[in-house]
Amino acid sequence: MVHVLSSRILLHPTDPDRSRAFYGDQLGLPVYREFGTGPERGTVYFLGGGFLEVSGRSATPPSPAVQLWLQVPDASAAHDELRAKGAEIVRPPLKEPWGLVEMWLADPDRTRIVLVEVPADHPLRYRPGN
Repeated sequence: MVHVLSSRILLHPTDPDRSRAFYGDQLGLPVYREFGTGPERGTVYFLGGGFLEVSGRSATPPSPAVQLWLQVPDASAAHDELRAKGAEIVRPPLKEPWGLVEMWLADPDRTRIVLVEVPADHPLRYRPGN
């Protein structure tokens, strides 16, 4: 087994300033660190148990197969906050057949982001012995 000390998602956006405005201002992710200078400088955001690095520049958007799954405590509150900040909401929060509440939004390059609320009674919250 590989012993992973940290994890990071790396995005090379088509417009770094626009993506930093989305992840920092609209989504409100806290900055872990920044590096480099100029428009393609890197910004690393906290993602709970991992990090999202937005750095460099790409001539093309990421593949539609790339998606971010972010757990939030309250999907409805996140929806209201993000809608007020002008984020592109693809789908409002809905309880899925598998019991999770999911809301979908897109970043400026149309990377799909799924905000997930795990209800208190969902099996993902079950811990044997508790």
